[in-house]
Amino acid sequence: MKQLIATLIAVSAASPALAAKGPFFSLSNTNFVVLISFLLFIAVLLYLKVPSLLGGMLDKRAEGIKAELDEARALREEAQSLLASYERKQKEVQEQADRIVTQAKAEAAEAAEQAKKDLEVSIARRVKAAEDQIASAEASAVKDVRDQAVSVAVSVAKDVVAKNMTATAGKSLIDDAIAEVEAKLH
Repeated sequence: MKQLIATLIAVSAASPALAAKGPFFSLSNTNFVVLISFLLFIAVLLYLKVPSLLGGMLDKRAEGIKAELDEARALREEAQSLLASYERKQKEVQEQADRIVTQAKAEAAEAAEQAKKDLEVSIARRVKAAEDQIASAEASAVKDVRDQAVSVAVSVAKDVVAKNMTATAGKSLIDDAIAEVEAKLH
């Protein structure tokens, strides 16, 4: 305010007064009329408290800007806390994913080892079954050969006995067999 008055005095006392013709304090001097009009305008502005209104508006605007800055600062802090939270969550998720991958690898290795053992057991069981089949087939073949040999031997013996046996010898063999069966039955 004091600067404004000092500026008005300096302007009024300076060169316009020197440039005018005739007395300065006359209504015919346009410079004087402009000066009086300007001073009246300033007085009306001061009477209507325009500078305080402008100051109030500027203060209100400054408070609004300060409020917006505070809100922006609060939003920034909230965003930083959210970012930190999401970074922590992302780190936790990454650690959990790493644990899951490690666990999955361990389970896969364990499953592969179990499958290998199961395969070995299955192979051993199949080998044993094949060996049993071979032994069974071998026993069956031996039995068939023996049966065939017995059959051939009986047939040959029958032919030999039939050629060498007389009627009396045959009768005595039949009587002996009957007696032996009777003894075993009683």
